Amino acid sequence: MQAVDSRATAPQMPPATPSTPDKQAARVRRRRRPQWTPLFLAVPALVLLAGLLAYPLGRMLVLSFQDMQLRHLFSGATPPWVGFDNYTQILTDGVFWRVVRRTAIFTVVSVAISIVLGLAVALLMQRVSNGIRVAMVIVMMFVWSIPQLVSAQIFKWMVDADFGILNYLIDQIPGVDFANHSWFASPTQGWIVITTLVVWAGVPFLAITLHAGLTQVPQELREAAMVDGASPWQTLRNIILPVLRPLVIIVTTLSVIWNFGLFTQVWALRDSKPEQEYQTLATYAFTQAFGRNEYSLGSAISVITVVLMLGVMAFYVRQMFQIGDVD
Repeated sequence: MQAVDSRATAPQMPPATPSTPDKQAARVRRRRRPQWTPLFLAVPALVLLAGLLAYPLGRMLVLSFQDMQLRHLFSGATPPWVGFDNYTQILTDGVFWRVVRRTAIFTVVSVAISIVLGLAVALLMQRVSNGIRVAMVIVMMFVWSIPQLVSAQIFKWMVDADFGILNYLIDQIPGVDFANHSWFASPTQGWIVITTLVVWAGVPFLAITLHAGLTQVPQELREAAMVDGASPWQTLRNIILPVLRPLVIIVTTLSVIWNFGLFTQVWALRDSKPEQEYQTLATYAFTQAFGRNEYSLGSAISVITVVLMLGVMAFYVRQMFQIGDVD
């Protein structure tokens, strides 16, 4: 009889696979292993940022501990050192804290409105046809690309007391007299105009970004929710928002950083002379430094603003790392 090869008849065993604990241990080792590639790729950007910002920030910090006056600027003499006197003067000034509170309130209100409207537009973009969606993206990109100074000038003309189109349209309502109405005579109405301008310019970025995030929500989850009888609000709250949470955190933090440094819109709408009721931290520092020639005080205010912004940026970076760990 012909010999039979035992290797041919023996059942083929599947290759050994690591057990679940082994997989987890390997995953932990990969996470603990230093990843130098991302850091190496980020080095050029970090070097560029350091070259552009290191000297201005360092000079501003040094100047905040001095007492530079206009005579020092022209003579080139070294200003005297005053230590923390500038910070003491600012932190004990009630006007400064009113400016901080006004800036914080504006930031919270404008960011909240922007996020809600941006999410609403993003949801709307999912329900329209492709042609309308493309048209919406083109229009929003056009709005977002307009320079802040140009958009501020457009809004300034729209709310002008003598020739503004907004006053003209409201004046056409029977029983309403809005002729020669000044929107900035009342700080409340003035900040409504400023907030509307900032929201109008910020919604396109948020809508397009959130719409991109909505494409990552599994359609199966939505269909399952509809089969189970969930309302649109329940689907949004229990399915869409949890998936979008990391992206919402990122765009919200970016919006806070951008809106907290509000300057151009206020400066342009108030003809480069914002009244006390319209001062933000950015305009207040600029006014102190170049309006009153208190350069050291302006530098100290700027340093405090940078410290406050660094707190928000630290939260942003922390969220980015957490999202990276999850991925």
